Amino acid sequence: MAVNSPNSPRQKMINLMYLVFIAMLALNVPVEVLDGFGVVDERLGHSSLTMEERNRQIMEELAAYRDTNPEKADAWYDKGTQVRRMSDSLTQYINNLKQQMVQEADGKRGNIHHIRHKDDLEAAALVMLSPLQGEGKKLRSAIDTYREQLMAWVEDSSRNSLIARYLSTEAVSGGRSWEASLFEQMPLAAAVTLLTKIENDIRLSEGEALSSLLQSIDASDYRLNRLNAWLIPQSETVLQGSSYHARVVLAAEDTTRRPHIVVQGQPLEVGNDGSFTLPAPHSGTFPVEGHVELTGSDGTVTRHDFRSSYTVIDPMATVAPTLMNVLYAGIDNEVSISVPGVAPQEVGAVMTHGTLSRRGNLWVARPTKAGTEAVITVSARTADGEARRVATHTFRVRTLPDPTPYIEYRDAGGNPVIRKGGSIPKAALLQSDGLKAAIDDGILHVPFQVKSFRTVLFDAMGNAIPEVSDGNRFSERQREQIRRLTRGSYFYISGIRAAGPDGTEREIAVMELRVN
Repeated sequence: MAVNSPNSPRQKMINLMYLVFIAMLALNVPVEVLDGFGVVDERLGHSSLTMEERNRQIMEELAAYRDTNPEKADAWYDKGTQVRRMSDSLTQYINNLKQQMVQEADGKRGNIHHIRHKDDLEAAALVMLSPLQGEGKKLRSAIDTYREQLMAWVEDSSRNSLIARYLSTEAVSGGRSWEASLFEQMPLAAAVTLLTKIENDIRLSEGEALSSLLQSIDASDYRLNRLNAWLIPQSETVLQGSSYHARVVLAAEDTTRRPHIVVQGQPLEVGNDGSFTLPAPHSGTFPVEGHVELTGSDGTVTRHDFRSSYTVIDPMATVAPTLMNVLYAGIDNEVSISVPGVAPQEVGAVMTHGTLSRRGNLWVARPTKAGTEAVITVSARTADGEARRVATHTFRVRTLPDPTPYIEYRDAGGNPVIRKGGSIPKAALLQSDGLKAAIDDGILHVPFQVKSFRTVLFDAMGNAIPEVSDGNRFSERQREQIRRLTRGSYFYISGIRAAGPDGTEREIAVMELRVN
């Protein structure tokens, strides 16, 4: 009897590729790297076809049951047929969405197998998130309906939990909807790959439902003519130096008998659940071939072959600043750290010349001194509980750039106005709180505290008259000089000293203003 397990090799492969995909999104990668999403999408597509073929085989078993015992199996077969029909309809809908996205970016002749504008950031949002015709809410509703129907037919609570997890559409933290978190500002190649991942989850959930229906016909049946062996690894990808851990089970497993397992021609010592361990001495892909021998109640021995493989990868990690390409001394720099194949809670990291701490799903790096190099060392805890160093990443530490001075006031309608120079109403100068400064260049958003400044105005003879401020505010003498300025007069604000969150104080650029 076929079984669809949450730890199946294909599902582990899908999860691994999805983690790599998310890690790549965190990086500021060039457009050429987007070609890699096509490779991931193709692998996911092949996995979907494999799962679809496995689900078709389960339906054949349901059909065989119905043919031999229609009274017992008719209802279960009908439910299985409905599951297949719903799955096919939903995956076809998702495929149509992918085609719409590609045509939005590449035109009516766009082909999902040959995407030309892989880096397009608007196509996915236009199709999925537009206010009137956005398909995101419709897709979420369709997945919710599909999930609830499957869970209503599946009696096994553990399978129900798996289906709920595979097809979850819960909103992410921060108030963003499920569809917005997936498709807002998402490159076209990544959005198509995400939809293919959802197709995989649908086929995996379909398999869980069909397997449950098959087992529900008669869980106690043990039909040796269709007995299959399944190899279920804990993970198909392991870190070099750790171990490959897997479990071999039989569909319609008889827990009262312990099977005899042979791998690579050698009998193995296995646990009560059929688990065994193979070493992972160096990187590469290694085959796992063998067979299971089971003795029946009549004394006959049946043999069932299995074949799979596992991949050993070199220790690696991704470390990427989320907002900038360097680290700045004295401030919090948000950094994304992940290790493919390792849960976030099992990842640790430390940094030289500063501090590094967790903040939700991100890390915060705070270098202490500019002009140095901050080295982040990443470690991961493996399945055997050992913490292993997997990668290091070096950042240059720089001083924060100079901020821009500005004057903020409100116009006649009460709206805030910011002037970094140029013409400004005299009344606005007099009613402003003084001078402010900040870095706000689209990457950094860092406020500074203005400590002092001086104004330089000119009398009728052209003589410069400097006056010093009262901290970051205009002094009374400065305000009196401003009141005497005529329309069209120029004056300057210089000697501006500002302190940033890194604790350094500096003199920043001069402002030129004209009274209107």
